[in-house]
Amino acid sequence: MSIEHPTHSTRTSLPERRNKWAAAGAGAAVGLLGGMIGLGGAEFRLPLLIGLFGFLALEAVILNKAMSLLVVATALPARLVAVPLEQLTPHWPIIVNLLTGSLLGAYLGATWATRMRNRTLHRVLAILLILIAAALLVTHLGRVQPAELQGPLQTITGVAAGAGIGVVAALMGVAGGELLIPTIVLLYGADIKIAGSLSLAVSLPTMLVAFARYSQDKSFAVLRHNRAFLLAMAIGSVAGTAAGGALLDVVPTEVLVPLLAVLLVISARKVWQHG
Repeated sequence: MSIEHPTHSTRTSLPERRNKWAAAGAGAAVGLLGGMIGLGGAEFRLPLLIGLFGFLALEAVILNKAMSLLVVATALPARLVAVPLEQLTPHWPIIVNLLTGSLLGAYLGATWATRMRNRTLHRVLAILLILIAAALLVTHLGRVQPAELQGPLQTITGVAAGAGIGVVAALMGVAGGELLIPTIVLLYGADIKIAGSLSLAVSLPTMLVAFARYSQDKSFAVLRHNRAFLLAMAIGSVAGTAAGGALLDVVPTEVLVPLLAVLLVISARKVWQHG
């Protein structure tokens, strides 16, 4: 099922809109937005891939996943400088617990995405964008308190939470940090800086599983056909994320986060209409 695009008289043609400079600029913009609140910006990049650059839903998800992998792989070394490995190793059970669920969730999410009709996937993505907006508000403006679960109940809850996050991350092509970080703080009582690094350790293998599953679908060819676009947008995203990180807390969280949440809701509406 194809999406109808505006005619050339009202909007620039798709090949022109998909040039590498437009891709780099869009990547830098979303990276900057995400970096200012400590995220990679993939949740903002997905609506642009669909609405601005005219990719079909599954193609946009696959492109977003590829760029998310590059951004996370780039962020990991820098994160290890900020939070050394010896501070993370005592928390390896958290990684194992969440990965047990997230790897399965990522595979299932990618499988479902490849089997959905384009219209249905648009609807699902719109709903998930609203979910991410709510998560941003709760995480950055609310107070996430540890649930104080212990033993088998904590383990089972961790696996279930990991599975849900894996599904969402696979369906949207994101790393899932916006859901992983509050989950780690809530379930395990970890410090927010530790939680940020642990989320990368969970999200990287989770994304690789989803990426491997997507590679079996014919839509995976979008990466080959748009290599220059992909590389330009990924470079822009990495640069924007770094710049946003340097501007962390420059704009008050109480102002920035609600604006980003509204932006996600508006994006969700446009993605829904695209379907």
